Amino acid sequence: MGISLPGLASGLDSATLISQLMQLEAIPQTLLKNKATVASSTVTVLQSLNTKIASLATSATSVAKPSSIDLYSAKSSSDAVTVMTGTGASSGSLDLVVAQLAAKQTSVSDAVTGWSGELTIDGKDGPVSVTADSLDALVAAINDSTAGVTAMKVSAGKDASGESLYRLQLTSTETGADAAFTVTGLGTTTTGTARDAEVTLWAGTDAEQTVSSKTNAFENIIPGVTVTVGKVSTEPVTVTVARDATAASTVAKGLVSAVSEVLAFIDVRTAVTNSTDANGNPVVSGGSLTGDSTVRSARQSILSAVSMPVDGRSPGEFGITLTKKGSIEFDAEKFAKALAADPEATQAAISSIAQRVQDAATVVSHKDTGTLTTKITGEQSLVKGYNDQIAEWDTRLATRQATLERTYAALEVRMSALNSQSSWLTSQIASLPTYGGNEK
Repeated sequence: MGISLPGLASGLDSATLISQLMQLEAIPQTLLKNKATVASSTVTVLQSLNTKIASLATSATSVAKPSSIDLYSAKSSSDAVTVMTGTGASSGSLDLVVAQLAAKQTSVSDAVTGWSGELTIDGKDGPVSVTADSLDALVAAINDSTAGVTAMKVSAGKDASGESLYRLQLTSTETGADAAFTVTGLGTTTTGTARDAEVTLWAGTDAEQTVSSKTNAFENIIPGVTVTVGKVSTEPVTVTVARDATAASTVAKGLVSAVSEVLAFIDVRTAVTNSTDANGNPVVSGGSLTGDSTVRSARQSILSAVSMPVDGRSPGEFGITLTKKGSIEFDAEKFAKALAADPEATQAAISSIAQRVQDAATVVSHKDTGTLTTKITGEQSLVKGYNDQIAEWDTRLATRQATLERTYAALEVRMSALNSQSSWLTSQIASLPTYGGNEK
């Protein structure tokens, strides 16, 4: 690379001059970069909004289900019984006595020093035979079989000759009477009997009835309610199921909160701010989405979905209120009153509102056809176009700078040559003889 000494001959600061000229040349590219930055920022904001609206659609989908706020809670009068509610539960109470808990069968073999041969376990799925040439292999074979039994080797001391003795503990893998098994080929003693759990309903009355379960859980003993017994009781245990207004309110409030979050996100980024500059002149500035018709339309469709009447009734009757500022609020007290007065109508209203919100949010945020998705794709294409133009300008400016550098370098070379010629002429003139006017 050659040595460049700008201005050596001409005295001009050509490097600074070229830099300043390039700044002027780059103004169109700078404008493109600014546009690309703004467009990229807009894409980021639109993507965030689209994600929030898609999340709203997902939330609304679950709330739109007919049973979304048809929720119940249950309690037990004793720690001997725990209760869990599910779909299909309804209000009511039931007394029961826990007669016995479910149990597994446990059998222990006679003491042996080793094993070689075949053993058959006959359980609920029929007999299963295993063959092994040692106790350890027998334990592994039983555990790997489909007999529904687990085996464990237990030390049992030594025999008269001092040889180690072992016993096998065999345990059914499940509880319940049908988990019982017998063993052929090895003597065993049953130490724990397989049995079902049993509860007695309406104990001491003519309607007394025993209900059994192979586990300690009694599913749908009341529709939509699972009762799990933990210990035997002598006195009746009362199971009470009641509508859970708090849980239902949480579901409805969650929908309103999700809608409010989307609306607030849009409002902040479309707000117009009035201020003054340093000279006191009024300045009006907008957010990143101010004036965007797609965003404005999305907001309106979601707001309408949640605020329009349902079968001629205002959502405000069910605790969903449209404020004067165009926002949505949830009134838990109104919702509770509506739910207590007419649960079915309240459920239907909330489901309808949620369905409308889901539909509106899906139209906006669908991954292929959503209006906001399409808008984002367009903005991304715009950014790509700007970046392509910026790249073209990089090449153009590099060429222009190289041309300026060559031009000024040639100028310096020419100026150096002229300076050399000037110096030579000056020296030649200085060497010419001079003649005085008084010489004779």
